Amino acid sequence: MEDKSVKEIWENAVQLIKENVPDTTFKHWINPLVPHSFEDNCFCTLTGQSLAVLILEKNQKEISKALSKVCGKDVYFKVVYNEELHQQIEKEQQKAKKEEQKEFIQNLEKNLTTSKYDGLKQMQSDCKLNLKYKFENFVVGANNKFAHAVSMAVAKDPGKQYNPLFIYGGSGLGKTHLLQAIGHYVIFHKPKLKVKYVKAEEFINDLVNSLAKGMDKAGEKNKKMNEFRDKYRNVDVLLVDDIQLIEGKARTEEEMFNTFEALHNAGKQIVFTSDRSPDKFENTPDRLKTRFQMGLLADVQVPDIETRMAILIKLSQDNGIKLPTNVIEFLASVYNKNIRELEGAFNRVSAYISINEIPITIENIKNIIGYSEKRNTITVEGIIDITAGYYNVSPEDIKSTNRSAKTAYARQVAIYLAKEMTEESYPSIGNCFNRKHTTVMYSHQKVKTDMNADRHLAADIKELTEKINN
Repeated sequence: MEDKSVKEIWENAVQLIKENVPDTTFKHWINPLVPHSFEDNCFCTLTGQSLAVLILEKNQKEISKALSKVCGKDVYFKVVYNEELHQQIEKEQQKAKKEEQKEFIQNLEKNLTTSKYDGLKQMQSDCKLNLKYKFENFVVGANNKFAHAVSMAVAKDPGKQYNPLFIYGGSGLGKTHLLQAIGHYVIFHKPKLKVKYVKAEEFINDLVNSLAKGMDKAGEKNKKMNEFRDKYRNVDVLLVDDIQLIEGKARTEEEMFNTFEALHNAGKQIVFTSDRSPDKFENTPDRLKTRFQMGLLADVQVPDIETRMAILIKLSQDNGIKLPTNVIEFLASVYNKNIRELEGAFNRVSAYISINEIPITIENIKNIIGYSEKRNTITVEGIIDITAGYYNVSPEDIKSTNRSAKTAYARQVAIYLAKEMTEESYPSIGNCFNRKHTTVMYSHQKVKTDMNADRHLAADIKELTEKINN
């Protein structure tokens, strides 16, 4: 053991550690560690990321175990924050950004001179892609590693494998980000290919408008429908967001099926996103459902706390805001359902702090986001039970298909309270009520609107809120 250097011990231990910790933890926090010293059975490493000290506490035993195996005796692992290393990392990141920008400009100039397509204009106008939804801005974690990998594979070689690619998962978990990232990548690296990004709702409206306009004048119907079909079938990559919205709309489903067939038979790439897997589409024809399933299904799950913290760190870096480690951990623990809410909280915090110039403390953060300890102990199931008792119906009725006026009223009130009094997302609440998230959104908005004109409803909400809080 004496013959081994500190660096050699660490290199051997890292191979063992890599097999026993999550990929995200290893990539972001362990691999960048720099071995420093080995004295009195304590192996010390340095990090330029202050957050690593906190995150690696839960992996301390696993890392110590690997070091002990390499050294042949009990070894204690320690990680220490180093400011010089932090400065070095920041310089490297700035250098990498400059190189990336330089490469982007060079490639763009090359593409614009060798292609009949103006990649940048196509991206901004035709495809309606959000500039922040690129692969380089996507934080990869255990929850989305597979979906990210297959999305990259599709982007690099459209139409060759994983066709169609069907990405599914709850709201705000990064499905749209991956979908648009594919579009950005193809447009930039393969500018001769035509990319079309469309939300399912836009596809539906486009079809309805084409049918309506075709009825205005005799002989116009075929012309308008041909224009509609050309728009979606004369492309090389079709990206459809929230495909679940076409469920139950027979004419739209027929057009989507025919569009799918035309593109797939021509070897063109198709990518869908949805809030659930195709087998959960109860009102969709089997012939379309099987098309969704014939390629590759990739689910995106709720990110673990390490990934959520990594997202906050990236947001902080991109916006030039330094959040203390304890604040990052706090926000990541509070907003644990989806990425969209986490980003929303970060935006509120950063905007408030920059405008009011207040210290970044946990107490101030709690006030900014309206955090309540009580709010986080309230559950949807508890709200259903209390609301059911209040209106003298059973919790089972509220969650059932019972459509009596009394039960439907209680159900809508319970849904409203669930959204207002918990941090649960629409899809999550929908699961508790056995309803689609669109139904939950409708019920929440209806009660919110009706309260302004219905004094009795407003009084009920107030009384129920007090009961739930007590």
